[in-house]
Amino acid sequence: MNAIRLLVVPTLAMVLASANAEEETTGRDAAEAAPQVLVQKNPGCGCCEAWADHLREHGFTVEVSENPGLYDLKEQIGIPASLQSCHTAQVDGYFIEGHVPAKDILALLRLKPQNIKGLSVAGMPRGSPGMEHPQPQSFDTIAVGTDGTTHVFASHEAGEDFSAADD
Repeated sequence: MNAIRLLVVPTLAMVLASANAEEETTGRDAAEAAPQVLVQKNPGCGCCEAWADHLREHGFTVEVSENPGLYDLKEQIGIPASLQSCHTAQVDGYFIEGHVPAKDILALLRLKPQNIKGLSVAGMPRGSPGMEHPQPQSFDTIAVGTDGTTHVFASHEAGEDFSAADD
């Protein structure tokens, strides 16, 4: 009986240690794989937090800070005035301006285009992520090229479902 106990206890300890190490590695790998998004917003803007929550629901790690000099940042990054919104985010070398759906950001990160410096949803369209509204409107996500040109990256119909289940 003592021989069995001596064999079982160390074996059980090794199994538990191995499972714990695997869980820590998996958790660390998941954290490293989650896209890191840095959001700078106008002080006091609530819809920006709702948009950040939308990104978190899609697996992003999001850090939000208020920036009273936000429009200076937008100019430095090269976001055209016509495409500006209430918050500016940065992820993996790209800018994300306004209420861009998470699925568009994920597509950008999968494609990794060298000729695009960022995506924008100009203004604050009703029904875009973070701007939920009973009367949503259609809107486009615009890509801004490294040469300053723009084109439609994705079009979204009024009432489109942006929940994480669609990824």
